[in-house]
Amino acid sequence: MSKGILIVVSAPAGCGKDTILEQALSRNDNLFYSVSATSRAIRPNETDGVSYHFKTREQFEDMIKNGELLEYTEYCGNYYGTPKKAVEDMLSAGKDVILKIEVEGAGNVKKMFPDCTMIFILPPSFGELDRRLHKRGTEDEETIKRRIATAREELTYARNYDYLIVNGALEKAVDDFLSVVDAEKMKTAVCGSLIDTLLSE
Repeated sequence: MSKGILIVVSAPAGCGKDTILEQALSRNDNLFYSVSATSRAIRPNETDGVSYHFKTREQFEDMIKNGELLEYTEYCGNYYGTPKKAVEDMLSAGKDVILKIEVEGAGNVKKMFPDCTMIFILPPSFGELDRRLHKRGTEDEETIKRRIATAREELTYARNYDYLIVNGALEKAVDDFLSVVDAEKMKTAVCGSLIDTLLSE
Protein backbone atom coordinates (compact mmCIF):
# COMPACT_ATOMS: atom_id res chain seq x y z
CA MET A 1 0.00 0.00 0.00
CA SER A 2 1.42 3.38 -1.00
CA LYS A 3 1.59 6.20 1.50
CA GLY A 4 -0.92 9.01 1.19
CA ILE A 5 -0.10 12.52 0.04
CA LEU A 6 -0.26 15.59 2.25
CA ILE A 7 -2.36 18.45 0.86
CA VAL A 8 -2.02 21.91 2.41
CA VAL A 9 -4.90 24.31 1.73
CA SER A 10 -4.87 28.02 2.57
CA ALA A 11 -7.25 30.86 1.78
CA PRO A 12 -8.30 34.20 3.24
CA ALA A 13 -11.39 34.12 5.47
CA GLY A 14 -14.56 34.22 3.38
CA CYS A 15 -13.13 32.50 0.29
CA GLY A 16 -15.31 29.42 0.75
CA LYS A 17 -12.55 26.94 1.50
CA ASP A 18 -14.69 25.03 4.02
CA THR A 19 -17.47 24.49 1.47
CA ILE A 20 -15.00 23.39 -1.21
CA LEU A 21 -13.36 20.89 1.14
CA GLU A 22 -16.71 19.58 2.41
CA GLN A 23 -17.85 18.79 -1.14
CA ALA A 24 -14.46 17.36 -2.15
CA LEU A 25 -14.51 15.02 0.85
CA SER A 26 -18.01 13.81 -0.07
CA ARG A 27 -16.80 12.91 -3.58
CA ASN A 28 -13.46 11.25 -2.75
CA ASP A 29 -13.50 8.72 0.06
CA ASN A 30 -9.70 8.48 0.22
CA LEU A 31 -9.44 12.06 1.45
CA PHE A 32 -9.04 12.64 5.19
CA TYR A 33 -9.60 16.07 6.68
CA SER A 34 -7.27 16.84 9.56
CA VAL A 35 -9.28 18.83 12.10
CA SER A 36 -7.20 21.71 13.44
CA ALA A 37 -7.09 22.84 17.04
CA THR A 38 -7.81 26.45 17.99
CA SER A 39 -8.12 28.62 21.06
CA ARG A 40 -10.78 30.85 19.47
CA ALA A 41 -14.41 30.77 20.62
CA ILE A 42 -16.79 28.35 18.94
CA ARG A 43 -19.35 29.89 16.55
CA PRO A 44 -23.08 29.02 16.59
CA ASN A 45 -22.89 26.85 13.43
CA GLU A 46 -19.76 24.92 14.50
CA THR A 47 -19.25 21.57 16.22
CA ASP A 48 -16.32 20.69 18.47
CA GLY A 49 -14.20 17.94 16.93
CA VAL A 50 -15.69 18.54 13.48
CA SER A 51 -15.12 22.23 12.72
CA TYR A 52 -12.12 22.47 15.07
CA HIS A 53 -10.87 20.94 18.27
CA PHE A 54 -11.79 23.91 20.47
CA LYS A 55 -9.34 24.45 23.33
CA THR A 56 -8.82 27.08 25.99
CA ARG A 57 -5.64 29.09 25.60
CA GLU A 58 -4.14 27.15 28.51
CA GLN A 59 -5.04 23.77 26.96
CA PHE A 60 -3.53 24.81 23.63
CA GLU A 61 -0.30 25.91 25.30
CA ASP A 62 -0.13 22.51 27.03
CA MET A 63 -0.36 20.86 23.58
CA ILE A 64 2.57 23.01 22.44
CA LYS A 65 4.66 22.04 25.48
CA ASN A 66 3.87 18.33 25.03
CA GLY A 67 4.90 18.31 21.35
CA GLU A 68 1.43 17.27 20.21
CA LEU A 69 1.28 19.70 17.25
CA LEU A 70 2.73 19.39 13.78
CA GLU A 71 2.68 23.19 13.49
CA TYR A 72 0.94 26.10 15.16
CA THR A 73 0.67 29.84 14.91
CA GLU A 74 -1.14 32.78 16.45
CA TYR A 75 -3.58 34.47 14.07
CA CYS A 76 -5.89 37.40 14.84
CA GLY A 77 -5.25 36.91 18.56
CA ASN A 78 -5.95 33.16 18.67
CA TYR A 79 -3.86 30.00 18.42
CA TYR A 80 -4.35 27.60 15.50
CA GLY A 81 -2.47 24.33 15.07
CA THR A 82 -2.40 20.85 13.57
CA PRO A 83 -2.52 17.80 15.88
CA LYS A 84 0.36 15.54 14.84
CA LYS A 85 -0.75 11.95 15.52
CA ALA A 86 -3.86 11.80 13.32
CA VAL A 87 -1.93 13.17 10.32
CA GLU A 88 0.91 10.66 10.65
CA ASP A 89 -1.48 7.72 11.19
CA MET A 90 -3.65 8.54 8.18
CA LEU A 91 -0.71 9.09 5.80
CA SER A 92 0.73 5.72 6.84
CA ALA A 93 -2.67 4.12 6.19
CA GLY A 94 -2.61 5.44 2.58
CA LYS A 95 -5.11 8.26 3.10
CA ASP A 96 -4.58 11.64 1.39
CA VAL A 97 -4.59 14.13 4.24
CA ILE A 98 -5.90 17.69 3.91
CA LEU A 99 -4.52 20.36 6.22
CA LYS A 100 -6.49 23.63 6.19
CA ILE A 101 -4.07 26.15 7.61
CA GLU A 102 -3.04 29.78 7.23
CA VAL A 103 0.04 30.89 5.31
CA GLU A 104 2.57 30.90 8.15
CA GLY A 105 1.61 27.39 9.23
CA ALA A 106 1.70 26.26 5.59
CA GLY A 107 5.28 27.48 5.30
CA ASN A 108 6.23 25.52 8.42
CA VAL A 109 4.64 22.33 7.08
CA LYS A 110 6.46 22.77 3.75
CA LYS A 111 9.78 22.77 5.62
CA MET A 112 8.89 19.49 7.35
CA PHE A 113 7.21 17.88 4.32
CA PRO A 114 8.93 19.29 1.18
CA ASP A 115 6.85 17.01 -1.07
CA CYS A 116 3.48 18.23 0.22
CA THR A 117 0.99 19.65 -2.28
CA MET A 118 0.12 23.29 -1.58
CA ILE A 119 -3.16 24.81 -2.81
CA PHE A 120 -4.20 28.45 -2.34
CA ILE A 121 -7.85 29.37 -2.85
CA LEU A 122 -8.50 32.88 -4.20
CA PRO A 123 -11.65 35.03 -4.18
CA PRO A 124 -12.85 36.28 -7.59
CA SER A 125 -12.26 39.83 -6.32
CA PHE A 126 -11.87 41.76 -3.06
CA GLY A 127 -15.31 43.26 -3.63
CA GLU A 128 -16.82 39.77 -3.65
CA LEU A 129 -14.79 38.79 -0.59
CA ASP A 130 -16.14 41.81 1.30
CA ARG A 131 -19.69 40.84 0.27
CA ARG A 132 -19.24 37.26 1.47
CA LEU A 133 -17.81 38.34 4.82
CA HIS A 134 -20.78 40.66 5.41
CA LYS A 135 -23.21 37.92 4.35
CA ARG A 136 -21.83 35.51 6.99
CA GLY A 137 -23.03 37.88 9.70
CA THR A 138 -20.57 36.49 12.26
CA GLU A 139 -18.31 39.52 12.68
CA ASP A 140 -18.59 43.25 13.22
CA GLU A 141 -17.48 45.89 10.70
CA GLU A 142 -14.08 46.42 12.33
CA THR A 143 -13.30 42.68 12.24
CA ILE A 144 -14.32 42.48 8.57
CA LYS A 145 -12.00 45.38 7.70
CA ARG A 146 -9.20 43.61 9.56
CA ARG A 147 -9.91 40.37 7.69
CA ILE A 148 -9.79 42.17 4.32
CA ALA A 149 -6.45 43.73 5.25
CA THR A 150 -5.17 40.33 6.37
CA ALA A 151 -6.39 38.78 3.10
CA ARG A 152 -4.33 41.28 1.09
CA GLU A 153 -1.27 40.37 3.13
CA GLU A 154 -1.93 36.63 2.76
CA LEU A 155 -2.20 37.01 -0.99
CA THR A 156 1.46 38.02 -1.13
CA TYR A 157 2.30 34.44 -0.07
CA ALA A 158 0.15 32.80 -2.76
CA ARG A 159 3.06 32.56 -5.22
CA ASN A 160 4.72 30.08 -2.84
CA TYR A 161 1.92 27.56 -3.48
CA ASP A 162 1.82 24.87 -6.18
CA TYR A 163 -1.74 25.55 -7.33
CA LEU A 164 -4.17 28.49 -7.33
CA ILE A 165 -7.92 27.86 -7.42
CA VAL A 166 -10.38 30.73 -7.87
CA ASN A 167 -13.65 30.13 -6.05
CA GLY A 168 -16.04 31.96 -8.32
CA ALA A 169 -18.40 29.13 -9.27
CA LEU A 170 -18.37 26.59 -6.42
CA GLU A 171 -18.81 23.46 -8.53
CA LYS A 172 -15.88 24.36 -10.78
CA ALA A 173 -13.70 25.13 -7.75
CA VAL A 174 -14.48 21.69 -6.30
CA ASP A 175 -13.75 20.04 -9.67
CA ASP A 176 -10.45 21.94 -9.87
CA PHE A 177 -9.49 20.82 -6.36
CA LEU A 178 -10.18 17.15 -7.11
CA SER A 179 -8.30 17.44 -10.42
CA VAL A 180 -5.23 18.62 -8.52
CA VAL A 181 -5.48 15.65 -6.14
CA ASP A 182 -5.82 13.22 -9.07
CA ALA A 183 -2.83 14.76 -10.86
CA GLU A 184 -0.67 14.57 -7.74
CA LYS A 185 -1.55 10.89 -7.28
CA MET A 186 -0.32 10.17 -10.82
CA LYS A 187 3.12 11.69 -10.28
CA THR A 188 5.97 9.25 -10.79
CA ALA A 189 7.35 10.13 -7.37
CA VAL A 190 4.08 8.93 -5.80
CA CYS A 191 3.18 5.86 -7.88
CA GLY A 192 6.56 4.87 -9.33
CA SER A 193 6.26 1.46 -7.65
CA LEU A 194 3.79 0.56 -10.43
CA ILE A 195 6.76 0.34 -12.79
CA ASP A 196 8.55 -2.12 -10.52
CA THR A 197 5.37 -4.19 -10.22
CA LEU A 198 5.02 -4.45 -13.99
CA LEU A 199 8.70 -5.25 -14.53
CA SER A 200 8.52 -8.04 -11.96
CA GLU A 201 5.92 -9.95 -13.99
